[in-house]
Amino acid sequence: MAENEQKNDSKTPEVFDDYTKVVVILASSPHIASPVTTQKLMANVLIALGPVSIFGVVIFGVPALLNILVGVIAAVGAEACFRSIMKQDSRIKDCSAAVTGLLLALALPPTTPLWMTALGAIFAILVAKEFFGGLGANVFNPALIGRAFLIMSFPAAITTWQKPGFILSEADAVTGPTPLGILKAGGSIDAMAKEFGVISGPAYSSTLTTLFFGNHSGCIGETSILLILAGCAYLLVTKTIDWRAPVAMIGVTALAALVLGLDPIFAILSGGVLFGAVFMATDYVSAPLTANGKLLFGFGAGLITMLIRKWGNFPEGVTYGILVMNAVTPFLNRLIQKKYGLVPKPKGGTAK
Repeated sequence: MAENEQKNDSKTPEVFDDYTKVVVILASSPHIASPVTTQKLMANVLIALGPVSIFGVVIFGVPALLNILVGVIAAVGAEACFRSIMKQDSRIKDCSAAVTGLLLALALPPTTPLWMTALGAIFAILVAKEFFGGLGANVFNPALIGRAFLIMSFPAAITTWQKPGFILSEADAVTGPTPLGILKAGGSIDAMAKEFGVISGPAYSSTLTTLFFGNHSGCIGETSILLILAGCAYLLVTKTIDWRAPVAMIGVTALAALVLGLDPIFAILSGGVLFGAVFMATDYVSAPLTANGKLLFGFGAGLITMLIRKWGNFPEGVTYGILVMNAVTPFLNRLIQKKYGLVPKPKGGTAK
């Protein structure tokens, strides 16, 4: 027996040593293993943004291409430099910074000075993402924070619009109002048709057709509704995004426009409603986690967008509509929680 006790005592330190070697890893959610990686999700978003990016370059020319390149390079470079200074692992391979830079560039006018685009991308990455703890910890959508920063800092440059037409430089650009700008100034459908160059046929249907295909002034990636819907279809088929927030935002935008005495179809096809609903309101980090939370998120974003369009100083309100709901997201996650392991009581009896 003494021999056995001696053997057990000799094993005890070994077991204790094994436990002391356990490494505790602290990381932000998600904690559930999945074969779908962040890199794959971000790659799907980049693929979905490909058609609208190409179309923006085709109709707006070299300035659009340069803004896209500068936005992506500045965002990726800012993240790489920051994480290197902080002695953290580089996250360039997950493509999240590239998505932020591309989204920001596509949400800007093609005539935006390149240094402004770079500044907005750097601000988006550092202030809206890395200062909060990096990917998965940011409260607000980084690309929209970058755009809001540029709107507040340089409103004249960010509200100057270029007419479609392949040009070689910003100096060759011919400026023109956007559809929302015409409406905000008190213009009519006939004024829009004249701006679009419609010389024959019904003004209303021709204007909506132009809005749908995207050959008009606006942000680089927000003009073609057709290509945005194509990107949305790809993201839905690949299960990269959930349908609830986009559908709720688009539906409430149309309903609110109708209640406010505006054209619901025009409200959906003009501006950045569809672009924001598909690519911004579906952000994994800054949007709610639950199904009902996503519906409420889209409801609020659509309603705020139309209220700003109706009574705000700016003709567009998508940026601030989504950002306001980003701030509400933590509350929605607590208010509408998904309880795991809860067994509901059956009717007429008790849960077992």
